[in-house]
Amino acid sequence: MPEPRGSTDDPHHGSTLTTARDGFVQPVGVREVAAYTHAIVRPGVPVFLTGQVAWDTDGRVVGVGDIAAQTAQVWRNIALVLAGIGAGMNDIVKLTTYTTDAAHRDVIGAERARHFAPGRFPASTFLVVAGLADPELLVEIEAIAVLPTA
Repeated sequence: MPEPRGSTDDPHHGSTLTTARDGFVQPVGVREVAAYTHAIVRPGVPVFLTGQVAWDTDGRVVGVGDIAAQTAQVWRNIALVLAGIGAGMNDIVKLTTYTTDAAHRDVIGAERARHFAPGRFPASTFLVVAGLADPELLVEIEAIAVLPTA
């Protein structure tokens, strides 16, 4: 019968977290992945952004059929929402990305990479879904940011 976690036979017993100065955590024993961070620890006030899509200010889809154009518009919208609350990309701690086609992954990932320093990606989840609120939409991204306390 296997030993319960935390026993002295547990390979992770007594291990510590490798934590960067700014709260990015890479736990010992978990595969390190360059494209996202397993956990981010930040004191402050959490802010939950609704899923952003490729709509312009008039509610029209930007880049119909073009995943690169839609993803760029999504990130413009995220930046505008964050700026409106006095935050920026570096305040994002979690992303959830929804797309209608797994083949869009590389394009979405490349655009996301433009907004974060290497090795400083938020915790992330990437999901392929049957559809989004408007059939012309190809990608939607939700974000959680943490604002520093005063």
